[in-house]
Amino acid sequence: MDFSKFGQKFTQPTGISQLMDDLGDALKSDQPINMLGGGNPARIEAVNEVFLQTYQALGNDGLEGTALNSIGNYSNPQGDAAFIDALVDFFNRHYDWNLTADNIALTNGSQNAFFYLFNLFGGAFTDDQNQSVDKSILLPLAPEYIGYSDVHIDGQHFAAILPHIDEVTYNGEEGFFKYRVDFEALERLPALVEGRIGAICCSRPTNPTGNVLTDEEMSRLAEIAKRYGVPLIIDNAYGMPFPNIIYSDAHLNWDDNTILCFSLSKIGLPGVRTGIIVAAPEVIAAVSSMNAVVNLAPTRFGAAIATPLVKDDRIKQLSDEAIKPFYQQQANTAVRLLKEALGDYPLAIHKPEGAIFLWLWFKDLPITTVKLYERLKEKGTLIVPSKYFFPGVDVDNYKHAHECIRMSIAADEQTLIDGIKVIGEVVRELYDDR
Repeated sequence: MDFSKFGQKFTQPTGISQLMDDLGDALKSDQPINMLGGGNPARIEAVNEVFLQTYQALGNDGLEGTALNSIGNYSNPQGDAAFIDALVDFFNRHYDWNLTADNIALTNGSQNAFFYLFNLFGGAFTDDQNQSVDKSILLPLAPEYIGYSDVHIDGQHFAAILPHIDEVTYNGEEGFFKYRVDFEALERLPALVEGRIGAICCSRPTNPTGNVLTDEEMSRLAEIAKRYGVPLIIDNAYGMPFPNIIYSDAHLNWDDNTILCFSLSKIGLPGVRTGIIVAAPEVIAAVSSMNAVVNLAPTRFGAAIATPLVKDDRIKQLSDEAIKPFYQQQANTAVRLLKEALGDYPLAIHKPEGAIFLWLWFKDLPITTVKLYERLKEKGTLIVPSKYFFPGVDVDNYKHAHECIRMSIAADEQTLIDGIKVIGEVVRELYDDR
């Protein structure tokens, strides 16, 4: 069967399709799988209890109540009005941003949001002389989220800056590193200087590494974006104020040139597919129009569950008191297990500053981490190789892009123990054989 170019683009194998296929296969498998590769959040008892209570309360409203209303009626294309109003009040209450309902739109998950935003600001444009020009999305710090790579309708429109890599300590221990933005390389980037950048985008905390760009780095990126007349898009799926999986000192800012993207997934509701965009009204109007064409309207069920939690600040309380401490403890446990499993072998860990992953660097690994992924998969342990996290980078000529893996820390402790044991055994054998 022949597909269009559009169809061929979206049916070819990709990193994100492989990740989701492996996640689905693992859940269906009758063999035990050490699931350290997916992006699914942990099931935290205290959080799930609040979700269950809220869900049950929705059902107690009767035939005309919130639960049936949320699944029995469309919202408008901008999204559920009650949830948007609650978010406006929440952000103004905590950050004094002076938002109105015109500043917020909902999407069917943040992946849906980035499909919209990257196609709004990256791709074919017409300049002032009516000439066609292709504009890219600038990723100021590679590696970046695997799901960005293939969302453009036509081609791939990314420019990426390779990081400075600094050796750092964590809890007084050696063996850690941190990525930092190379602003000198960014400012020299021809595509930026020549007007071929449509937006700057970063995730904070970064998926896959757990890196948190500093307030100074964010301030400089915001200044550069304004100077060149492009928006700064911030993927806040793991950030403040919910789920607030950030351990470093960081602050959240917004202005009319900033597009903030949030999600309900990492607070523990990935199945409701609810993304949140905070932006200038013209961006919100564009996203709403795209919603109407692609989805008719965003799903409302996640909004129904989250609205009361946003209104009374329980969503922030859960994030601060349950979600953030859980993942910080998970990170510390995983670091200890990795240190025990690999000892003096060439392992460096990106400093855990947030998100739900560890990023491991096996310097001079005798094989690529794509091949390491296959070996670990054969032994019932899933991770994600680093190659897929470098959109906009010529990975064939960047050795570091083949030496790292992303490992989820959202699994239960026994899965961490079992999975890290397998990683240690396979990696030690590779170095020993060399």
